Amino acid sequence: MKAGRWLLAATILGSSLVIVDGTVVAIALPILQREFHADALSTQWVIEAYMLVLSALMLLSGALGDRYGRKRIFIAGTVLFAIGSILCGFSTSMAFLIAARVLQGLGGTLLAPSSLALIADGFSGAARGKAIGTWSGLTALAGTLGPVLGGVMVDHLGWRSVFFINVPLAIAVLIFGIWGIENDNRDRHASGPVDLWGSALVTLGLAAIVYAFVAGGVGSFGPRLVAIALAGVAALVLFAWNETRARNPLIAPALFVKRGFFGINLMTLFLYGTMGGVFYFLPFVLISVDGYTATVAGIASLPFIVAIVVLSRFSGAMVYRVGAKTMLVLGPSVVAAGFACFAILPDTHYWPAIFPSTLLIGIGMGLTVAPLTTTLMDSVTERDVGLASGINNAISRVAALLAIAVLGAVLGFTFNASVDRRMDAMRLLPAQRAAVNAQRDALADARLADPTERAIVHAAYLDGFRVAVAGCALLALASGLTAAYTQPRKPVRA
Repeated sequence: MKAGRWLLAATILGSSLVIVDGTVVAIALPILQREFHADALSTQWVIEAYMLVLSALMLLSGALGDRYGRKRIFIAGTVLFAIGSILCGFSTSMAFLIAARVLQGLGGTLLAPSSLALIADGFSGAARGKAIGTWSGLTALAGTLGPVLGGVMVDHLGWRSVFFINVPLAIAVLIFGIWGIENDNRDRHASGPVDLWGSALVTLGLAAIVYAFVAGGVGSFGPRLVAIALAGVAALVLFAWNETRARNPLIAPALFVKRGFFGINLMTLFLYGTMGGVFYFLPFVLISVDGYTATVAGIASLPFIVAIVVLSRFSGAMVYRVGAKTMLVLGPSVVAAGFACFAILPDTHYWPAIFPSTLLIGIGMGLTVAPLTTTLMDSVTERDVGLASGINNAISRVAALLAIAVLGAVLGFTFNASVDRRMDAMRLLPAQRAAVNAQRDALADARLADPTERAIVHAAYLDGFRVAVAGCALLALASGLTAAYTQPRKPVRA
């Protein structure tokens, strides 16, 4: 039992490292961009490089853990994550930081998939259920506190602190893991080659698509970027073809034949794409446009998080009373209403606009997350529950990765068009136009001394943000419609 507590501590803390890092760094981005005098393209890659590695390699990492030992992969991931965090903290340029984030992502992708599998190895019966519940609750709590603590740290200790704090935590994970995790924890039934071709194809495909949209968002979609995007789509098509023929496929195509399983993952793609998009762009609105501190930007997410925590227990129970379809249509519809508020409210300050919008989105997600997880588990046999969970987790990360790229491009196009329109309306002098044009690539963080020039850029960024969140509202509605057409009408059985 004592070893079990060490194991649980290691997996909770390790998972929390990966979860919290994404949210904390998002709060730090406006300050980071300002300090490095960076453009929006390189700033966006600070998040996208990390998420790309996590999204593309997570399933492969799970397979490696099954084959070579989950403890070995878990420990290696923790070490890589710590080294990447140290390099991030000592970064002297955006290029250095992005490269360090890739290393961090490699560590995270080895660390995260092993956590739940290690709990399944280390506990059995009722103790396993209790351990998984503890793991879920405490990692969710870490995700709750991450943005708030991150904002305070950025304001009082500087942005580098959000990376350096990972190091003592990673050391604790290593101590707990070495002490509490058994050495022999691999799948003895695993045989045949690992699906390296599938992993390479999905990585190339996602990387090409994300690069094309991120680069196009701050410039224009010329023939080169269109060709890169199409090459990315072709690589993903080849990935799907490869999965139907691989001996040990990463995504088990047979599961997607089931209507409920396919539908719940398509829902996840749409819904978690909205989350990734809004929580990337919102800190720029709060910090760069509205002038709030990073602390306030972190606290701004609390209504969203509290709503999820309060409603999740209630919504999980409601699945067995009213049915999955009802909950999975209602929840995304409320999320869509929250994004619509972001899009149509004329103000963007906290109380009149951000509070009600984030609260509505949180209520919608609170009505959705538990039913979505329950329905996912009910859509497959008990033997495939672990695989189904891994696939759904990977899809949620892919959703955020693609949404930031695509919605970023939408925001960038709208921003540039709005800047041109507003400069014409204000009849700026040639020198003023030149100053604004020289700072376009920085988007909301444009360094402009003239109040008129600065007001134009900030208003244009808000125009782009509103169009992007309108796109999020449509994605949330698409998620609800997907549930309406693919999920069972009758309540699932408890």
